[in-house]
Amino acid sequence: MTHANNSRHLLQAAALKHDLAVARTRAAIESLDRAEGPLTFTVVARTAGVSRGWLYNQTDLRDTITRLRQDRLGIPSVPSPQRATPASLRQRLDGMREEAARLREENAVLRDQLARQLGEARSQR
Repeated sequence: MTHANNSRHLLQAAALKHDLAVARTRAAIESLDRAEGPLTFTVVARTAGVSRGWLYNQTDLRDTITRLRQDRLGIPSVPSPQRATPASLRQRLDGMREEAARLREENAVLRDQLARQLGEARSQR
């Protein structure tokens, strides 16, 4: 007895289920954005009837939610290649610490010079 290959029907059903979930999620995002209510992954997932994990895996939907949240907060969107890496931030921090130490030393020298000049000015009076 041979069995019919029904895998294409399963693939079609899965694709339809995915497309419907994407459509529900887009509608939820638009609705929440218009209402100016909380726009979090949890709220979007609950409103659309999808899981947060699925939502995070949908790059275009995730990017839309992130962009809308940043727009609401006034945070400029920085393209990924232009974002600072932890190593570059550490390097900048180290540079700032060195600059602060150098400025502290310079201030100490200048305070000492000022104190000497004030002392000389007092002794000349």
